[in-house]
Amino acid sequence: MYSPNTFNSIVFSLLFCGLAGGIKRVSALEPGSVNGICKSLVEPHDFACEEHLVITTDGFILSMQRIPSRRTNSANGPPVLLQHGLLMDAATWLMLPPESSLAFVLADKGFDVWLANTRGTKFSQGHSSLGPDDPGFWDWSWDELVAFDLPATLQYVHDHTGQKMHYVGHSLGTLTALAAFSKHQLLDMLRSAALISPIAHLGKVTSPIARNAADNFLGEVLFWLGVKEFDPRGKAGIQLLVEVCAKPGVDCVNLLTSFTGQNCCLNPSVSQIFLTHEPQPTATKNMIHLSQMIRSGTISMYDYVDVIQNIKHYGQPTPPEYNMASIPTDFPLFLTYGGADALSDVNDVQLLLDNLKDHDGDKLVVQFREDYAHADFVMGENAKQAVYDPLIAFFNLQ
Repeated sequence: MYSPNTFNSIVFSLLFCGLAGGIKRVSALEPGSVNGICKSLVEPHDFACEEHLVITTDGFILSMQRIPSRRTNSANGPPVLLQHGLLMDAATWLMLPPESSLAFVLADKGFDVWLANTRGTKFSQGHSSLGPDDPGFWDWSWDELVAFDLPATLQYVHDHTGQKMHYVGHSLGTLTALAAFSKHQLLDMLRSAALISPIAHLGKVTSPIARNAADNFLGEVLFWLGVKEFDPRGKAGIQLLVEVCAKPGVDCVNLLTSFTGQNCCLNPSVSQIFLTHEPQPTATKNMIHLSQMIRSGTISMYDYVDVIQNIKHYGQPTPPEYNMASIPTDFPLFLTYGGADALSDVNDVQLLLDNLKDHDGDKLVVQFREDYAHADFVMGENAKQAVYDPLIAFFNLQ
């Protein structure tokens, strides 16, 4: 196992050298191009891969990849949809060697694997009438991911396979699913859900970068509302990082640790793969929404702050809350979290578990890894044995 500081130093050097040099951003590429996810990350490992496009009801054109089961007798294996987290894309599930990356492991185990890419990420920048340079293209937060992206991707997989599917979400990919489940939505297309580094409550986040960034977004909200797209590698993103790194108690030499917590199990070789594909853009409105959650500790829809605007959007002066306690108690859930995670903090996860206290005992599996932080779950070199094998065993029982 490599020292976490070794990985941190590589990420720090590559990211900041890249930012200073102005890493070229490639946007809105055709998903099937030579630089697409299938061509660049899947097919080189001798896995079959299909590129798909999904259109949401509000006009966004989302890229999806399908990795069919490698078992010759499992042509119609159970489908599973993998949903990445904030500032990431489907590369999340493909950065480890084939024998360790969750997407490949699932395909080898007979699952029909589908990879989602959230609106605004590199290969999901299409729209029926808007382009990324239009302010309206970025007028969304994770509320819209719940209302549009998640239903569209689930429906697409369901229509193409004719089967209910399993769902795996990491970080923000768990929040959108939990929000939908709390409204009893989409459950008729699902067999079960695995929530990795679950995000619901955010009031106890210990990440110095996340907390200081949230203060910046909310304290300078008029400025940020003028920056529709939040690109971590763009001018505003770099300036935010510079300002946050100047704050007392923020150690940006150990950049990844300051953001995610002290990851235990990252191999330095994954850092170059990570920085080739990540981080990805998102809407500034989405960042403000998450910042509101960090400050308030509640799980509410986006707060327009202005009472008139809230009434216009919600019919009430304050934004509605998502009630995690209303998730159906008989829906199978696998939840795994880490003791060193600075974003999915153990105290916030405990609040979620308190919300789920009435869940049927045989429908909720909870796994705790004392040594894991936020990135270990998707990039840890022992994640297959520590997390993925138990997750697949859970799927096989559903």
